[in-house]
Amino acid sequence: MGKRSTGRKLAMQLLYQHEIKQVEFEEVKAVFESHSTYQKETKEWALKLFESTIKYQFDCDELIKKYAIKWDIDRLNLVDKSILRLAFYELLFTETPYTIVVNEAIELSKRYSTEESPKFINGILGTYVKDTCLQGSSKD
Repeated sequence: MGKRSTGRKLAMQLLYQHEIKQVEFEEVKAVFESHSTYQKETKEWALKLFESTIKYQFDCDELIKKYAIKWDIDRLNLVDKSILRLAFYELLFTETPYTIVVNEAIELSKRYSTEESPKFINGILGTYVKDTCLQGSSKD
């Protein structure tokens, strides 16, 4: 697994911890920094994704609500919610190609979530991509 993929995995785990423990960002960050043995670049990427996703969580959650038709965001599996928040942050605020973002999100869901999660995540992100990224954007 590459540095960026590993960083995404770590960021998803940090987002999950933040959500499940209901603690401040700084507390999750401090524990991660004191216990992580990953390479510096990987840790920095993970922390950037984590911090930025938290910063733009409202925007990400609005898209989850819009595209998770018939699903209340508060009832979503917390791993899936963390994966979706991370993916929407990257789609909205980075130059990462949408194909990579969607693929990475699906892979995270295959590894860390339920059997149904990859289809669920693909459906939400795929619809968003179809509605936005494929409408004349050169983000591919």
